Amino acid sequence: MALDLNKIFDNVVKKSIFKNKYVLQIDYAPNNILHREDQIKQVANILACSLRLEKPSNLFIYGKTGTGKTLVVKFVANQLMKKAKELKVPLKVIYINCKLKKVSDTEYRILAELINQLGHNIPATGLPTDVVYKKFIDLIDENKNLIIIILDEIDEAVKKISDEFLYNFTRLNSELLNSQITLVGISNDLTFLDSLDPRVRSSLSEEELVFPPYNAFQLQDILKERAKQAFKRSVLQEGVIEKIAAIAAKEHGDARRALDLLRVSAELAERDGKTKLTLEYIDKAIEKMEKDKIIDLVETQPRHHQLVILAIINLIEKNKEEKIFTGDIYNKYLEIAANLKLEPLTQRRVSDILAELDMLGLINAKVISKGRYGRTREIKMNLPLSLISKIKSIIEY
Repeated sequence: MALDLNKIFDNVVKKSIFKNKYVLQIDYAPNNILHREDQIKQVANILACSLRLEKPSNLFIYGKTGTGKTLVVKFVANQLMKKAKELKVPLKVIYINCKLKKVSDTEYRILAELINQLGHNIPATGLPTDVVYKKFIDLIDENKNLIIIILDEIDEAVKKISDEFLYNFTRLNSELLNSQITLVGISNDLTFLDSLDPRVRSSLSEEELVFPPYNAFQLQDILKERAKQAFKRSVLQEGVIEKIAAIAAKEHGDARRALDLLRVSAELAERDGKTKLTLEYIDKAIEKMEKDKIIDLVETQPRHHQLVILAIINLIEKNKEEKIFTGDIYNKYLEIAANLKLEPLTQRRVSDILAELDMLGLINAKVISKGRYGRTREIKMNLPLSLISKIKSIIEY
């Protein structure tokens, strides 16, 4: 007997608890940005001189995930562009998310994306980087222009490329006759600038702005504002907003996390045919989001990071309760790399990868002493057993 899905489809169409789910999505830009008035004014004051075709200072914005950095910068940039159009000022704003694959993993691709956003095409690969730089310079210098380049999650690009490309960008203004460029960098890493080459830092760090995390009361305001637009009347049980705000405030004041938790909780309630979002669905959503986060982390890791994870899984599956150490993992990693005909990394680099996986929370690496044999790491896996087969299928593609 064929499975009839009409009942599921009809329930979603007729009994949805949502009025407008989009307002809970990460890419939704509200007209009213709560509890960020001071930051909006500061960013606007720094960039406002561009309306006189004067180059604003390079601006670097820091703050934990979900503190409104991107939201504020995009809001100010959009208002700035509207005013520039009204005043007929030749101002251009280009936004690049440096976390996206195949956009910011090489200097070439960042330049190609800039050129594409300016309305011209360039091959994704194949040309010398200096030729692409010349193409970019010629393109923006044809007429008098002021270009504001926003590099979101800029630290991710530096990890992939090195900070040399930032230095190259700051030197572009000396080659331009008609136009000027200002960089706006956004980073979740508060120590980002400290890790840069001093000459790069001195050329970049003109203005800095730190976004504080939201507190529980501010998160409640944000959630209530979005909930009014997102849900039908009387959908939320009393205490839902307060509980989600308290959880998110405890986790570094992350508004993005709070909105995601509200949305996923409601989706789970709706799938169960409920007409009300009750407190129990918040706990279910937390469990689901943690699993999704782990899967996403594994999927986005570089190939050799994935192979190290696979080596750990294989060893734990084989040894059960026995302890595993750095040397065991490296030997298993070499075996996997050989089977895949990949050039292996050095043991030192694999040791660095283990430290990175520990920082991400995928493993727990405890440094122990072996006396005269030196020190090693004792590794324990933090991955839920229910996800192991899924993770292996991702890595073993």
